Amino acid sequence: MSPTTRTYMTRAGMLLTVFLGTVAGVGLYTFEYAEGLSYFSPDPAACANCHIMQPQFDSWQKSGHHHVATCVDCHLPHTFLEKYWAKAENGWHHSKAFTLQDFHEPIYIKEKNAEILQANCVECHQDMVHHLGLGSASSPEAVSCVHCHASVGHGPYVGLGGPASPEELEGVTP
Repeated sequence: MSPTTRTYMTRAGMLLTVFLGTVAGVGLYTFEYAEGLSYFSPDPAACANCHIMQPQFDSWQKSGHHHVATCVDCHLPHTFLEKYWAKAENGWHHSKAFTLQDFHEPIYIKEKNAEILQANCVECHQDMVHHLGLGSASSPEAVSCVHCHASVGHGPYVGLGGPASPEELEGVTP
């Protein structure tokens, strides 16, 4: 190998190392800044890491399901692989949307996630709803549980929370 070729390969190797190190460093910094590890936990507070989810978290705390179900119980599949696949997929979409600031406000549930929510409602309440024949939220004859029970998970206040707190009522005219 000639000295010129060796020098070229050394420089290319150094540039590649610097590039990969920079990408890894920025990725690790972003993961830490975004509190990435918290999203692997079932703690509902992790859902409020980003400020846009704070109203949903606050309203869940006032909801009828607060003491029996968390965000994960309702919004993710219950089997291991499907749960972590959905977490990864949602994490990708959320990080892209919040980085590019191209999300809809107020946020709303997407069809795929509505199907997961429906399946979880039916699974948890099977004893009460088995005779209704509830199935997939995407089937034309299906009745979505949240059609009638929209306030169960996030309460009725402004479509998100339970009864308004005194602080929330300050300055509100009837």
